[in-house]
Amino acid sequence: MNNEQQQRSDYLYEEHVTHLTLQGKRPATIDAYSRALPRITHHLDKSPDTLTTEDLKRYFAQRIKTYSWSTFRIDRNGLRKLWVSYVLRGFFDPDKNVK
Repeated sequence: MNNEQQQRSDYLYEEHVTHLTLQGKRPATIDAYSRALPRITHHLDKSPDTLTTEDLKRYFAQRIKTYSWSTFRIDRNGLRKLWVSYVLRGFFDPDKNVK
């Protein structure tokens, strides 16, 4: 990732944690859901808001072989929360908030 993409990724991570906190999620849930973001970002070398369905399929197809089912589900739930609830609905607009 280039510097701009990393900044967007960092912004999305912080916003994700903030939204989970505001929803009243427990600290352990916030920690678990937010860990999925750096993991997929590092693995695919892409900002989470640029991931495609194909990227997610590839990532999870590989991860199900190496992670426990429980970790797999937590990653899936955390990324789904970010991607569907926030990115697709436009709650995050990193282009306006990252300098």
